[in-house]
Amino acid sequence: MSASVRPANRTSPLHLGAAAAGLADVWSPRVAARINDVLVKVVKIDGEFVWHNHPDTDEAFLCLEGTLTIDLRDGEPEQERSVTLAPGELYVIERGIFHRPHTADGATVALLEAAGVVNTGAAAGALTAPVDQPL
Repeated sequence: MSASVRPANRTSPLHLGAAAAGLADVWSPRVAARINDVLVKVVKIDGEFVWHNHPDTDEAFLCLEGTLTIDLRDGEPEQERSVTLAPGELYVIERGIFHRPHTADGATVALLEAAGVVNTGAAAGALTAPVDQPL
């Protein structure tokens, strides 16, 4: 592993894009760094994920490459809306909000979330990744 993709907790900085470039699987986040109980993960995505939520924790998406759209369901009565992120843009999804990330052309994303969070929430299914896997 080159110095540019070592975990950030070491003696050299971490380049998130370089760390994500080595990922082989889509929808399979890998831990790049830990800040107290918050993990910084990198993930390659392509296509559409499942609707899910995280009832006990917020989650942040930082688009590194490509374009990421996140569909959201919230409010009373429930309403759907979407946000689209370009590289460098960050969006925080508050706990409990149902969301579905997707991209037509692939994207690379950094996730900031609490340790132990299951990527599909309670929705489970084929896209559920192992929890807190290192790079």
